[in-house]
Amino acid sequence: MNAVELKNITKIYPGSAKTANNNITLEIKKGEILCIAGENGAGKTTLMKILCGLERPNSGDIFINNEKADINSVISAKKYGIGMVHQHFMLFPEYTAAENIVMGAEPRKYGIFLDKKKANSIAEKINTDNNFSLNCALKVKDLSLGEMQKTEICRILYQNADIIILDEPTSILTEKETEALFNTLRILTDKGKTIIIITHKLREIKKISDRVAVLKKGELIGVREAPEINENEIAALMIGNEKIDFNLNINKDSEKVKNEPVIIFDNVTVKRRRQKHPLLENVSFSVSSGEILGFAGVGGNGLGVIEAVLGGFLHPASGKVLHKDRDISKTSIFRLRRGGLAYVPADRIRFGSAADASIKENMTVNKRLGFVKNNAPAADYIKNMTERYNIQMPDTEESVSKLSGGNLQKLILAREIDCLKDYIVFSEPTWGLDIASSRFIWEEIISLRKRGAAIILISTNLDEIISLSDRIIVMYSGKIAGEFKRSEESLKESIGNCMQGVFKKRNE
Repeated sequence: MNAVELKNITKIYPGSAKTANNNITLEIKKGEILCIAGENGAGKTTLMKILCGLERPNSGDIFINNEKADINSVISAKKYGIGMVHQHFMLFPEYTAAENIVMGAEPRKYGIFLDKKKANSIAEKINTDNNFSLNCALKVKDLSLGEMQKTEICRILYQNADIIILDEPTSILTEKETEALFNTLRILTDKGKTIIIITHKLREIKKISDRVAVLKKGELIGVREAPEINENEIAALMIGNEKIDFNLNINKDSEKVKNEPVIIFDNVTVKRRRQKHPLLENVSFSVSSGEILGFAGVGGNGLGVIEAVLGGFLHPASGKVLHKDRDISKTSIFRLRRGGLAYVPADRIRFGSAADASIKENMTVNKRLGFVKNNAPAADYIKNMTERYNIQMPDTEESVSKLSGGNLQKLILAREIDCLKDYIVFSEPTWGLDIASSRFIWEEIISLRKRGAAIILISTNLDEIISLSDRIIVMYSGKIAGEFKRSEESLKESIGNCMQGVFKKRNE
């Protein structure tokens, strides 16, 4: 029996010449895991937004359990047992993880007041049952991206959805967390749940899916049984005849490091008021011109805090952050930017873009004074950047929120690389990007290194960290658990041990 049937679904956004979904017919079986693959802008997320009630198709029908369904809102989708975990989280930052999980169906005291104790108990049970390491009592604003994603998944599980859509669910999870998630998904399908995963990761498609549906330029290219198709065949369906080198090991010239420190952390400790344990404790490191320093770790162990300090969102309680000889420990975000900070944040919605501004404004924000002074046409600049980075977009006067996640990421990357002076911070740079786009970004990072940039790379993608970094620092519980050179033996295993709390003595 089919859990879902999408018949002749077409979606065209007003004012756009591009058809987001073109006459797509797709059957999804009850109790299966279906992966939907395709390049950025292929129409994957649009199709799933139609299924979960966030978008309405121009034409076509949806059937749930063989009955025609009128899905015109998220509320109506929930009535049909459909829930979606979005790539960009839909959480309330001032509420705790537990409060977000039970939001909309909160346990009540006396029928009026939120029963916080019961909410915490419910959240903790879901958290424990699914092997998530999530502190449900923390506010969402204090969670890492990985922990936010777990909160979203727990929220959908609490709603007892029978059809669960996950948009790039493993983009910011470690291998161990990904394995735990996959175990959970298999348990859910054994109970009769239907799982739809949007992903670019070919290995994961093979590992977790029963079938894979490939979209390209808004059309369904084909549906294959996962055991009967290999990674190269999936990639060929996604990108056509384009040749892509899938080898990640592209950093071979470590001798180019100039050993001229650009950014220095000197015994940096970060604390919040009335907080018992520091977010960072006595963290010291430096990154030099012509070097890539990678940071790895499980979400919630300090990666996000290092990013926030570098970006100017948090200031050290003690210790110093130096940009060459200048103390930037208490410097404002505005002055950091003027002083040379190029920054690609993990959270591209909250920190990487202005959602209410246009695509044009978001892309040219670092150049606007130059355009005004020199009367230079911004259109030429935008055209050059969109062609170089292959950014698919509607009219540039449209809101940046109209871009797909992958195209928004490429816009931010293009803008920040273009304004680079001597150092750049990349946090989860290929999160949500397709194969070709990821490869392009890796090559850009290597190119920046060859030009002498000091690069700080923060990523939960261990393959990415190992392949690109000259040195790797592993964070655990706010401390440096170990430091490695990329040439060391058994590197992945050693890093994995540090990520679980096995500390390695650093070579000072």
